[in-house]
Amino acid sequence: MLSTLKVRDLVLIAEVSLDFAPGLNVLTGETGAGKSILLDALGLAAGARAGARSSVRPGAQQGSASAVFDLAASHPARALIFENGIASEDEIILRRVISSDGRTRAFVNDDPAGVGLLRDVGELLVEIHGQADDRGLFDSATHRRLLDAFGGHEALVREVADRFADYERQRQEAEAFRRATEQATADADYVRHAAQELSALDPQAGEEESLAAERSLLMNASKIAEDVSTAVELLSGEKGAEASLAAALKRLVRMNEQARKLATPAEVALESAFAQAEEARRELESFLSKLDVDAGELERKEERLFALKAAARKYAVPVDGLPAKLTEFQAKLDAIDGGGGKLKAAQAAAKAAQERFLETGHRLSTARTKAARSLDSAVAGELVPLKLGHAKFRVALEAVPDGSANGLERVAFEVATVEGASYGPLARIASGGELARFSLALKVALSEASPPAALVFDEVDRGVGGAVADAVGERLQRLAKSTQVLLVTHAPQVAARAERHFRITRKGDRTEVHRLSESEREEEIARMLSGAAVTDEARAAARRLLAEAQTTPRKVKKRA
Repeated sequence: MLSTLKVRDLVLIAEVSLDFAPGLNVLTGETGAGKSILLDALGLAAGARAGARSSVRPGAQQGSASAVFDLAASHPARALIFENGIASEDEIILRRVISSDGRTRAFVNDDPAGVGLLRDVGELLVEIHGQADDRGLFDSATHRRLLDAFGGHEALVREVADRFADYERQRQEAEAFRRATEQATADADYVRHAAQELSALDPQAGEEESLAAERSLLMNASKIAEDVSTAVELLSGEKGAEASLAAALKRLVRMNEQARKLATPAEVALESAFAQAEEARRELESFLSKLDVDAGELERKEERLFALKAAARKYAVPVDGLPAKLTEFQAKLDAIDGGGGKLKAAQAAAKAAQERFLETGHRLSTARTKAARSLDSAVAGELVPLKLGHAKFRVALEAVPDGSANGLERVAFEVATVEGASYGPLARIASGGELARFSLALKVALSEASPPAALVFDEVDRGVGGAVADAVGERLQRLAKSTQVLLVTHAPQVAARAERHFRITRKGDRTEVHRLSESEREEEIARMLSGAAVTDEARAAARRLLAEAQTTPRKVKKRA
């Protein structure tokens, strides 16, 4: 519920604070006292656009409106502000500050917030109906949700949404298969030729680097062979390293035993050197044999390297990317050869998902049709007492050919206000004086369907009196049993039913608010009955109205 509204320096208000009761709260006072300014301030705090009646009070630098809500821990508004990184306190405080130049700032729980977030939170907490209202019940975007809440089939709505999401996923997969198959088929000749060409080429990873090294070696084979042959001769010739090392060893071996012992380290070193020289010679001779190749080998290496580079240019990849390109073309061939079967399987899966969605959607449509007729009857029962008996209301269900996540139909509340006239949107067909009473009739019928924390009416009883005003008051009192109601009223029959009564007065250029005691309420209702001069007869009538208001209103009829 809305527990407190604080307004400072807006239009005619210097500073006021209103503490509301859980049930029916009324604001009364003379025309022009500033009652509607308070409701505009509440709308401003809840994210509504700043209008002419939301301007800063003359002489002030800025004005502000703060709305404090006391909510259950499970209320969706708490989850919304938590998702936006704002701490959830015991209360939710929405505040809007407007500067004298018209700029505004928004706060949620005293944290700076965007006006969009303030509006989203405000829509979950308060619903305001005025003389030219085009929001709330009159916004066709809300009608489907309200009908589903009235019918009590939210679980079926979620099942429809889940099955539609599954169908969409399957349909998109089948469509992707179809496009891929069509593209592959269109390119079949090219893909097949490319796969065959690359398969015949058989490119290997790292082959370009290996071929380049071999080609460089073969191009310099003659000069390299000459150098290697010279090195072999220096090792193995008559005066080469091996012969010299062998001669040195022989000299050491011929020495006497005592001398050999002293020369052992040298002998071991010479033996090692001889072995390493011999090994080096063998390696060089092996290398030399590799240089003695077929004269056509260089040509073959170059042809292979050039063929790889040509293929790389053709398919716009590096040479090392050719193996992956071959794999890609082979995969496309597989898609061409086996794509038909995969496509049929994907299309069958999408068809099955669509049938599951349609089956659930038809069940929801049946439930909505039943709920729509029940809501039609419930609203019709409220129209006559509210002096709207000439009007007709209906819930229109318009089929959506392919369906959506919301089901197989659009939902719209429509009304015909003249006998024989065609139905049309409520906000466009109903006159300004009828809109608030239509909203009241709808709200009474929908009293159990997701009520907001606070429901606000601006002069819902405008232009009516007597029995009609009493009917309005009785319905507001009933509605206040399920949701908090705030009301600007000039009807004493309505004001008498309030849980809490505020009188709005204007003194000079300022609006003031006073919460009335029981005795003050009697005097205010007597004033509303008789005008400026309050008579004893008016006071007696006021007491009767207050006494009758204590009678428990009849319970809201349970829907089927």
